Amino acid sequence: MDYKGHILKHKFLADFVVFGNIILEVKGVSGITDEFIARAINYLKVSGNKLALIVNFGEQKLNYKRIVY
Repeated sequence: MDYKGHILKHKFLADFVVFGNIILEVKGVSGITDEFIARAINYLKVSGNKLALIVNFGEQKLNYKRIVY
């Protein structure tokens, strides 16, 4: 993976890439944490995509965060 002219040693492993340009992270935890948000932002930076969704099925109601970068 190339980012700003640097070859990254690690691959980014988003749960899903929808329509080739939306990062979709699916969780089943008690809440969406800042760590999940930071990871999604990193995925957006590396991929060049503009939109990420973090969807959490682990709460009583479906919860999600939309991140636009």
